[in-house]
Amino acid sequence: MNRPEPLAAPALAVAGEAMAQPAAGGRWRLVLGIFKLRIGVLIMLTAIAGLAIVPEGSVGAWPAVVLSLSVLVASASAGAFNQYVEADSDRLMQRTRGRAFASGALTRGPRWIALIVALLGLAVGAAAWWVNVTAAIFVLLGALTYAVVYTLGLKRRTAWNIVIGGLAGSFAVLAGAAAVNPAIGPQALLLALVLFLWTPPHFWSLAIANEAQYAAAGVPMLPVVVGRARAARIVHGNAILLVAASLAPLAVGAGMAYGLGAVLGGAHFLRKTYALARDPVRAKAMASFFASMVQLSALIVGVLVDATLR
Repeated sequence: MNRPEPLAAPALAVAGEAMAQPAAGGRWRLVLGIFKLRIGVLIMLTAIAGLAIVPEGSVGAWPAVVLSLSVLVASASAGAFNQYVEADSDRLMQRTRGRAFASGALTRGPRWIALIVALLGLAVGAAAWWVNVTAAIFVLLGALTYAVVYTLGLKRRTAWNIVIGGLAGSFAVLAGAAAVNPAIGPQALLLALVLFLWTPPHFWSLAIANEAQYAAAGVPMLPVVVGRARAARIVHGNAILLVAASLAPLAVGAGMAYGLGAVLGGAHFLRKTYALARDPVRAKAMASFFASMVQLSALIVGVLVDATLR
């Protein structure tokens, strides 16, 4: 049986053929922007946290690298699909109108769909071959949740779209945990729950800051549907639930570094969401958005520090 080729090579080859003809200097920047690599790196880090939080068992360096890259590449394929599908509505928003498909810098066509499907197949195949089938299934579910469930199914139909869409991050955690032990334990399940609860207040904070743009694009994000003030109160309420859930892993053996990250990161996020609930203006919405990133980073760092100390 032939093993899959390295993850990056086929993607770069097909991308080079599928591109339109932007200026040479900005070509790769345009392509990389399509794949939403900043989000992909964050999703990959949550998978690494899933690897690290499993208290028993171990995984070799090569399977860990393959799993991490598989999550990154699968996330990239889902991000590209999102931009491909959303190009028309992206043109209506100042925040997104400069994206390659929305601006017309790159032309949509069947070769892009082929590339997106190939990336996902390569990522899932690599995880199945070099890690295990359970981890590969979670990699697949994470990408499909964002690309199909969120982008195609929910984004334009309900204000609660991002709630279900948040499962994409949870599946990344479970993929990492399954790489160590396909029988998912309580610590990994609780961390996956934390990621599920983290996404709504994180994204709703950004949606409050860009409420007018979502309204112009006809996307029923929460602040568009219920108003900025009520959405800000919902963000704070969800943040309280999130911080409470982030403390739960301590009851099943999470270490001191994780606990410190959960307390300090959670307190910082709650302070910003409380300020947003009191005064739902753009500046405080963005402060809440960035605070959510600080909180998640604190949790991930805590997990990794505890893993090195075991």
